[in-house]
Amino acid sequence: MKSNVSDYLELVDCVYKDATTKCPADVSDLRDLKTIRSRVEDEGLSFLTITLPKFANDLLRGLEQGFVDSDLFPRWMRQKGSVMPAFLQGITSHIFNFETGKVLYDEISPSNGGSPSDFSYYVDAVRQICLTLNKLKKGCTPKREASALENFTEIENSLSTFSLPAEEHAKFLAASSLLWSNMFTDFQCTDCIPVHGPGTTAERITGNGKFSWRRWHDRLEPYFPLIDNGYPIGTPIDSEELKMVTIVPEHLESPVRVVTVPKTLKAPRIIAIEPVCMQYVQHGIQDWLYRRLESHWMSSGHVNFTDQKINQRLAMIGSETGQFATIDLSDASDRVPRDLAMEMFRSNRDLFDSIDACRSTSAKLPSGQIIAPLKKFASMGSALCFPVEAMYFYTICVVALLDCNDLSYTFENAYRVSRDVYVYGDDIIVPTAYAGVVLDYLQKYNCKVNFNKTFYSGKFRESCGVEAFAGIEVTPIYVRQEPPENKHQASSIISWIATANLFYKKGMWRTTQFMRNKCERLIGPLPYLPESTEGIGHISFLGRNVRSIGRWNPFLHRFEVRTMVPKPVRRTDVLNGYGALTKAFQGLEGRLTSSFEGSHLRRRAISDPVLERSFEHSVLRGEVALKRRWVATS
Repeated sequence: MKSNVSDYLELVDCVYKDATTKCPADVSDLRDLKTIRSRVEDEGLSFLTITLPKFANDLLRGLEQGFVDSDLFPRWMRQKGSVMPAFLQGITSHIFNFETGKVLYDEISPSNGGSPSDFSYYVDAVRQICLTLNKLKKGCTPKREASALENFTEIENSLSTFSLPAEEHAKFLAASSLLWSNMFTDFQCTDCIPVHGPGTTAERITGNGKFSWRRWHDRLEPYFPLIDNGYPIGTPIDSEELKMVTIVPEHLESPVRVVTVPKTLKAPRIIAIEPVCMQYVQHGIQDWLYRRLESHWMSSGHVNFTDQKINQRLAMIGSETGQFATIDLSDASDRVPRDLAMEMFRSNRDLFDSIDACRSTSAKLPSGQIIAPLKKFASMGSALCFPVEAMYFYTICVVALLDCNDLSYTFENAYRVSRDVYVYGDDIIVPTAYAGVVLDYLQKYNCKVNFNKTFYSGKFRESCGVEAFAGIEVTPIYVRQEPPENKHQASSIISWIATANLFYKKGMWRTTQFMRNKCERLIGPLPYLPESTEGIGHISFLGRNVRSIGRWNPFLHRFEVRTMVPKPVRRTDVLNGYGALTKAFQGLEGRLTSSFEGSHLRRRAISDPVLERSFEHSVLRGEVALKRRWVATS
């Protein structure tokens, strides 16, 4: 058995013992741990990352429907001749009546010595044991990658045949007009300031190279001309930089590059990486849409992009009172039809045309196959994917609630029913009374409901990273990175220390110590530090005194301790001329400290070392190193 699998088994062993210690479960024989080890020997890591999470999902379905039946739990996990699980029986026997199969929650009362919080501890224990490695970021098998890409193609093909009945199409147009017409009337292209995103691009251009333009799509010129946007300070018509740019006609545009990136062992994440110029303009429009949608009276507080707390709070309330349903969608962005999505911007032709101009129309699969024209609005990877899909789902929910309440399509009615809708990406919350209707309408408009993560009955709700049962948070702690094997795997070390601190907060001491020991064997002892410090270290409820192992800095007048500090990894990436001028103007790194001109920019920036360094080097995204330094302890 590979060493890292042994690490995972030891980790799950610690999680199991911690979780069962927190609730009075009879697990003295540790039979479950023997089962886990035996199954891992047969199935490998997939047992911990795929099979155990399925058990947790079945537990939730049993809680939601109020009883256990033959559709839940794999046969090998059940008791002989019963539908009840033998695996984790010491805990699940406190959740279900093993004679009737019914949920025991309604039987709990203070008179018999129980409380809802006690019941939630059992639910939390099962979920923590089963889901610890559910989101482990690790590449899956080539077969699963091929299946994900095939699904991507099938969804695109299905959009070619998707059509709404004329009546439903008219409803969508009417609701779109009510929701968005007043919001976008004052849009002007000059309101958007294009910026580069941090990610990679279809041409594989990264870092400072993004500021040296080589290709600009002709479709962008009427709305975002190169001279005013690629070089916002301007550039002489005869400059060398401008001579190097090719204005590309539509039929020669670069397609988005479809790739798979590690997500879980069950399936990869599919990303469609945009060309540089498209991504650049999309970020400018995205920022404008975010500001408008989060501030306008028709959507403020109900369509959110920067704050998940609203959905998280409503999920907690919904789990306690049953008032709200939480809805999750599968393949959300890939199922938004371009034609319907664009209808939401009809009130302002400039906005409509600007969005359409920076929308890529073809995609290149890893096999080399080109899909064109794309029928979806955009895949994950486009900066406009998130705001447009949120608007699309919000519109559908409003249509559903208007029809459900038999209300006419007026501004007053649209506003009234929209107060019951909360959207954050593909996380949707509506009143439980309307959940069935909303689910029907979402599917009618080509969305695919993820019923494993959609909850509208029972006491469990999940939205925006918060999972709650009966008003008590039962969000498991996920180990997302593989165990570090050497001191150079800085990302894994940082992730494991941070996760160990989360386990510490949850009172899971064995797990915390195991993860800390694993890291300290590689990089040496780490101090106890407050969470607000920049270095990595351990947290403690005991308020460990770090002054005894630190020092007093007489120049900064503060106590300090020496520890590992994350720092970005940089590469040589020289940027000169008008590209550097553009970067300084946009303030992506450093500060604009004076008036810069052409090739003299770097000399005049000498008073700003941060800005000057950004013209010599660029940060490697996703790469980090650790350096031992003195950091403040408070």
